[in-house]
Amino acid sequence: MARLFGTDGVRGIANTELTAELVYKLGQAGAYVLTAETQHTPRILVGMDTRISGGMLESALVAGICSVGAEAVCLGVIPTPAVAYLTRYYKADAGVVISASHNPFEFNGIKFFDSKGYKLPDATEDKIEEIVKNGFDSRMLPSGAGVGRKKTAENTLRDYVDFLKSTIDHDLKGLKIAVDCANGASYRAAPALFEELGAQVFAINDCPDGTNINRDCGSTHMSQLMEYVKECGADVGLAFDGDADRVLAVDENGELVDGDRIMSIIGLELKKAGQLADDTIVVTVMSNIGMDMMARENGLKLVKTKVGDRYVLEEMLDKGYVLGGEQSGHIIFLKYNTTGDGLLTALQLLNVMKSTGRRLSDLAGVMQVLPQVLKNARVKNENKHRYLEDELVAKLCCELEDEFKGEGRVLIRPSGTEPLVRVMIEGKDREYIEKRASELVAVIEERLG
Repeated sequence: MARLFGTDGVRGIANTELTAELVYKLGQAGAYVLTAETQHTPRILVGMDTRISGGMLESALVAGICSVGAEAVCLGVIPTPAVAYLTRYYKADAGVVISASHNPFEFNGIKFFDSKGYKLPDATEDKIEEIVKNGFDSRMLPSGAGVGRKKTAENTLRDYVDFLKSTIDHDLKGLKIAVDCANGASYRAAPALFEELGAQVFAINDCPDGTNINRDCGSTHMSQLMEYVKECGADVGLAFDGDADRVLAVDENGELVDGDRIMSIIGLELKKAGQLADDTIVVTVMSNIGMDMMARENGLKLVKTKVGDRYVLEEMLDKGYVLGGEQSGHIIFLKYNTTGDGLLTALQLLNVMKSTGRRLSDLAGVMQVLPQVLKNARVKNENKHRYLEDELVAKLCCELEDEFKGEGRVLIRPSGTEPLVRVMIEGKDREYIEKRASELVAVIEERLG
């Protein structure tokens, strides 16, 4: 049986792959593993996004949690990072989110946080998975008064919004903000947050019906917001994904400002204030090389990790860095929260705009985004990790890197799920890098296919 946990919890098509039975077992095993050392009745927070399957899976999850004697505190529809924050704020023993983030509505997922609001390490996920696969010893289950209760929490969104407001020094009066809520978990929190700080808010995709989450909207489909910003004359546009743990921005001209540029803008401001630890931002290998060029020109350092916010977070915790994230807009501010937080990121970006008085297009100009071409080479599955062992492939990559002289690069990595090697080339001339990427893919397929 394949590993249940992926890079961000357990995901699958609801009621087909992610069944109520599986979620019940995950709730039971997760509650047991995460609260085994507690000397009191454990409390576990449960939040979800707007998917139609959320209510069904919440019932199954709560049943599993209560079956081991823990108390399940239901938060309702709320952003994923709110669950991470509230787990700490309410001094709960764990938190769980029912969401498949940016995936289509038919998918759903289960994501756990420990008592400090951090996603679980592999070793803890493995313990949960072992119990799910091998079954739970029914003799360990409580009965009578030992069974857990389900409770519903009040004012959770209020507590989260108040926390977010406390992270900036300025109000947002005078700013016109267009917000794409992706028909997801931010549909109430985002407009309320920005309006309470004095901004004029124009919201779209803020009417979830259970099936329209992420549908042609949000941070994975930016074209609608890019047009809307120009239509309503907004100073900035902000697009969240389904569970609001990431955000991408649009400047006043309708141009995209991605996660790399957002981190550059905020990182430079933190450096200026002496608040950027070791003048370093943690990014992944997929960040645009334009960010490397920006860092060299502005005295910043970049530390690069494998793709995935969990690897970014590990590096930040290990070295004491305070800012890190991904091009996708999944950005972590460790001073304030333990996971990527789209609303928090948006607020920090707006704070820079307000404190400097500069337009977003002007701020984003600090980083030139170089064209990036991504192509897939289809190979034998057993060969997908052997691409650098091939002398010709390695030679071609070295030649291209030498040719770019620091103003372009080649990145090759195997797909985690398919028999593919992904080839990414960046450079100043899109037509040229398209040609070279196609040539490299052809060589890899010939040698390893």
